[in-house]
Amino acid sequence: MLLLWTSVACATPPRAQGARRAPERAALRPGITVLLDDSLHLIAGRRIGLITNHTGVDAKGTSDVDLLQGDLRVKRANVQLVRLFSPEHGIRGDQDVENLPDQVDARSGLLVHSLYRRETVGPPDSLLRDLNALVFDLQDIGTRTWTYVGVMVYAMRAAARVGIPFVVLDRPNPLGGRAEGFLLDSALANPEDPTPERRGAAYALYPAPLRHGMTMGEMARWFAAELHIPVELSVVQMSGYRRSMWWEDSGLPWTIPSPAMRTTESALLYPALVPFEGSNLSVGRGTDRPFQQVGASWLDAKQVAAALEERGLGGVRFEAVRFTPIQPGDAKFAGREIPGVRIVVEARARVQVARIGAALLWAIAKSAPDSLRLTASTFDRRMGAASARIALLRGDDPDEVIDRVQPEIVAFQRRVRPYLLY
Repeated sequence: MLLLWTSVACATPPRAQGARRAPERAALRPGITVLLDDSLHLIAGRRIGLITNHTGVDAKGTSDVDLLQGDLRVKRANVQLVRLFSPEHGIRGDQDVENLPDQVDARSGLLVHSLYRRETVGPPDSLLRDLNALVFDLQDIGTRTWTYVGVMVYAMRAAARVGIPFVVLDRPNPLGGRAEGFLLDSALANPEDPTPERRGAAYALYPAPLRHGMTMGEMARWFAAELHIPVELSVVQMSGYRRSMWWEDSGLPWTIPSPAMRTTESALLYPALVPFEGSNLSVGRGTDRPFQQVGASWLDAKQVAAALEERGLGGVRFEAVRFTPIQPGDAKFAGREIPGVRIVVEARARVQVARIGAALLWAIAKSAPDSLRLTASTFDRRMGAASARIALLRGDDPDEVIDRVQPEIVAFQRRVRPYLLY
């Protein structure tokens, strides 16, 4: 089977001749809206399955499930939504559990099949054989470690196995188009579907930077080609999207993609702090600022904050604080007030999250080398390279460590350019 893909977008009508009005910025339309307005031919007359959750909404906040089940245009096109699939955190995004069960969606009455059972998995072939297409709409947050990308890759493979088209409804990357950070070491990558010995590593798919700068649709095109997935892939492009956009520029509602991703500021800083999930530090889960602060009972927060301030990292400042995790999903320091370091964003366009993460590890290790504990495999799969961890722990300058990978970032951006849509 040959790899096939198409990209579908709505054309913008030309301006009337002689018009002198100031140009108006076109409102962004996410993939679900473009599908309904212009591209229903992709699923017309088909029985479809939908992989989504609460982030799959249009600009008014209406769920994809409701739209694909009740929109009059969908009914006229004889589209039948017959099966739902949900990723980590569930169809409503409010379940922070390891073994996510199947459940019935109260509004649609459809059974929701879980794709997260202690690890990210793809839909089983047995649930796809009576479908004519599989539609995917999940919000990425621009970071390599996001498990929703694993869901997409494994689902593309499943669609290819049973010979049905795979349709991605594209959404903005809330971190914009910048790529930075360590590329995942190929020795740590797990590009195949999860196996018992590699469970839990579904986010470590392929050598890509920690902050990748692509949309879900662009990643689908790239992964289909790089991983040789013989799927009939269509990406329904957004209308009005630009790579320079921050989330607030899109005009779309921020729908919390996971319980610990409450704000766009947490999403921005997530790449810097997510490696520390493989440490004995709290990353702020169970507080009002998850992934905006790190802390531990043994941390000399004032010393670490001062060391970080001295580095003059762009767009942020560091504060010594105290915080108390309440029922944190990682169970770290539950109910205990601990010292911490908070990252305050002052100019997000200047923020380089990879440098922040590297500087944090360097400063904490320098301050408390005997107290810091890292789970190497977990930390490395998130940061991307064991060599980076080793260099920072021995005291190498974090900016120099980051600068060493800049040629790899340039090469990555060159390699993915053919798959970019915006």
